[in-house]
Amino acid sequence: MTRSLQAVAYRRPSVLESAADGQLLGLETSRGATPMGVKDHPQFFAGFLTSPQVASAALLAVADVAAARYYQQQLRASLDPVVTGNGDRLRFESFSGCCGVYARLDVLEPGLDGGEVGHGTTNVDVNNPLREALSRIGSDDPLHLRVGPEELAVTTMDGPVVEKKVPLPDRWLRGFAEAQVIAAGFDLRAELPAADAVRFLRALPRGGARPASTGPRWVVPSGNTLRPTTRAVPGAVCLPGPERLIALQRVLRHATALRVYGPAVTGGATATASAWEVVLPGMRLTLTLSPDASRGFSGEGGVLDALATDEAAEDAELISVLLAWEPRVDVADLASASGLTPERVRAALIRLGTSGRVGYDTAEAAYFHRELPYDAERVERHNPRLRSARALVAAGAVALDGALGTVTAEDGHVHRVRDEAGVLSCSCLWWAKYRGGRGPCKHALAVRMVRRGDAAAERDMARVEADAR
Repeated sequence: MTRSLQAVAYRRPSVLESAADGQLLGLETSRGATPMGVKDHPQFFAGFLTSPQVASAALLAVADVAAARYYQQQLRASLDPVVTGNGDRLRFESFSGCCGVYARLDVLEPGLDGGEVGHGTTNVDVNNPLREALSRIGSDDPLHLRVGPEELAVTTMDGPVVEKKVPLPDRWLRGFAEAQVIAAGFDLRAELPAADAVRFLRALPRGGARPASTGPRWVVPSGNTLRPTTRAVPGAVCLPGPERLIALQRVLRHATALRVYGPAVTGGATATASAWEVVLPGMRLTLTLSPDASRGFSGEGGVLDALATDEAAEDAELISVLLAWEPRVDVADLASASGLTPERVRAALIRLGTSGRVGYDTAEAAYFHRELPYDAERVERHNPRLRSARALVAAGAVALDGALGTVTAEDGHVHRVRDEAGVLSCSCLWWAKYRGGRGPCKHALAVRMVRRGDAAAERDMARVEADAR
């Protein structure tokens, strides 16, 4: 696994301290993107939280995920959450060190009071002393929230900064991209009232020193609750590694409902990802789980088709200009403004998601604009299947024959790729093992690249001939 060290610098540690009108939660920001360009320590909000206890518990849940590994738990993980200001809300996001759990806290307009929300994305410091202080908040006394340094500190603070060197695996970056692509295929499958939600979640296994047993678990809506089932049936939702929902325990006593999202399944379906959203006063806390506790989002392959086409890359450049830190990105509006079809807009958004420039909100069934503070090119550069497919194309290893494509691999083996109603299957071991469940294999990707290249060449030739006439 490729890893690098990411330098994350803050003017001072985030703190919870006493103030004249209550308590002040000062969350320090690092270098981040804003509408005015990159800033060292942007400020996104200064006002009050309307539900201090709830917000503190939910922020701790996001920090729990950032510090956790639910698979190979003996390895350490410590990744600072990401905060995005979308003008009307604050979003706090994190990914587990094992790449299998994505957490997001959306603090909505009703959860904020007395200040304007800015626009931009950066890391936010959640250190151990702050975690301990937040866990001790026991009342709803006024809590002032400042995301970013005080205005005075921006101009007068010349002292040393607090700098962290955190490991940044490429799998973690790819996981952000894959999670939003997968979530875009989810629909609301169940909604439980508060009491039933609490009973269901508290009855789940919490795990221990070893991960829970592998193998998919399923639940199906039954009245106001979810009933376990041994197999996938229509309407069922996969609950892979239920112990990974442990972070939700922090907020259960404040929950007003539980919403569960997942893809449509049929009988005999294999394990799938799912999203579990706890509705809170003025905010939402969502955990998205990969299809298995031992299986991170980074290898799912949902973004590969979008990465493999030059058309999507060009479209993404156009769409990126039209994004304006909107909390809800409307595909139809982007299609109208750009002149692209909705399908091309969605492909462009997937492409932008691979560099962390958009996320997906299952509650609103819409993308949102953010800019992850990391090297955007690394996701594509270090995707092994994509690199291998490009190498096969460059080596001239692909031959097309109608609905059949053959790829001569590096070891001399010939793999046959067939087009079955638009889905490319392959004779390789990858396809035999996953049957498309983790995206296309490198041979199918290579065939798709060559097909698109031939189609583009034919379009170019037709334009030349038309101009000549």
